[in-house]
Amino acid sequence: MWWGVAAALLANTLYSLGFVLEKRALTALPEVSIRHPARLLRLVLGSPLWIGGSLALAAGFAAQLVVYRTLPIAAAQGIFVSGLVLLVLLSARLLGEETSGRERYALGAILAALLMVVLSLREGAETVSRAAPYPLILLVCVPSLALGVWLYNSAERRARHRHRLPTTGVEYGVAVGLLYGVSSLAIKGVSSYLTTSGPVGALLDLLRSPYPYLLLFTGAFGLVMSQAALQRCRASLIVPVCTTVTCLYTAVLGTLSFGEALPEDPLRLALRIAGTALAIAVLLFMPRHDPPAGSPQPHIGAKELTPP
Repeated sequence: MWWGVAAALLANTLYSLGFVLEKRALTALPEVSIRHPARLLRLVLGSPLWIGGSLALAAGFAAQLVVYRTLPIAAAQGIFVSGLVLLVLLSARLLGEETSGRERYALGAILAALLMVVLSLREGAETVSRAAPYPLILLVCVPSLALGVWLYNSAERRARHRHRLPTTGVEYGVAVGLLYGVSSLAIKGVSSYLTTSGPVGALLDLLRSPYPYLLLFTGAFGLVMSQAALQRCRASLIVPVCTTVTCLYTAVLGTLSFGEALPEDPLRLALRIAGTALAIAVLLFMPRHDPPAGSPQPHIGAKELTPP
């Protein structure tokens, strides 16, 4: 079990570093948009810094496969949330982004939620599921993908209004978080094929499942959507929102889809439920808008939203 915890913390570090490097690269690039995906890809693939961030994210993906082999879905998501603290520290150090007092309180609450989830773990008492019915996975994932794309387009339309307050990125984060939540369930599904005897048999079995196709969809759309959102908004806020949505989505729907049992001990069950509820409350009370131009608390990324 503790190998899974170590792998989750490593994945957190790699994901945080990857997002910050991509954000730094994007600030030096011309404005990108989901309406021009080919141009977006051409610009980011020409940036060595962005490629370095992407490689860090890919390494985090590999670490996540190990996590899902050793930890229950709900417990893994609670640990993944801890990466938000490192992300905020890296954003302040490398990007010069500042967080408000309200946002710092929210991050403290997220750490408390992480502690509750970790305390709910018990060596040898956790059931790690290996499979889920394909129809159930599709029933959960397909509407979520449609909702994520619709929500992102709605946020884009509202953000184009000249007199609208600069958005913090909460709407973008929720939309991308839904896509990454589906991706996380697909990663969990892929991890179940790692022990199949023989690499050829494992590959054929995997290709007959919906998981690689869900990964392709979320990878393509998630890449374009997340890069445009990162360029417009602070990484120190949009990524925490995205991570929170992803973790909650995966913890709740993943636990149900893969049939993993919650702790039987009342105290551990209460800790896991309370940690999840606290993370939801943090997301609901996160500020939706940054201060308008001229406010004493400007933020990095405001210039991308200022009309020419």
